[in-house]
Amino acid sequence: MKSQDNCVFCKIVAGQIPSNKVYEDDDLLAFHDIHPKAPVHFLVIPKSHVDSLAECGPGDAGVLARIMLKVPELARLAGCSNGFRTVINTGTDGGQEVFHLHLHVLGGPRDQWQSPAF
Repeated sequence: MKSQDNCVFCKIVAGQIPSNKVYEDDDLLAFHDIHPKAPVHFLVIPKSHVDSLAECGPGDAGVLARIMLKVPELARLAGCSNGFRTVINTGTDGGQEVFHLHLHVLGGPRDQWQSPAF
């Protein structure tokens, strides 16, 4: 496990690093990606630290369900009326760069996406 003491997403949750928030409640935070790959590109994270999807267990089922149920609402509000993509990079070989579970939501006209978009 990586240390959450130096976790950039934990620092965003704590307000130590600013973010362009999309949504926030007691358990979740959604904010725009600083290096967007599509016209709509935001991340949804649990506020409590978990390194990756591979580290999740039965105790994480509730927050995982909340993330998956919140994403369609947030994508719709962001203007993704014609669909969207969700991506969870897991582990180093899975392309994960920040070791705090996060789900990417990408949308907008496909011809405006950066290539490769995952």
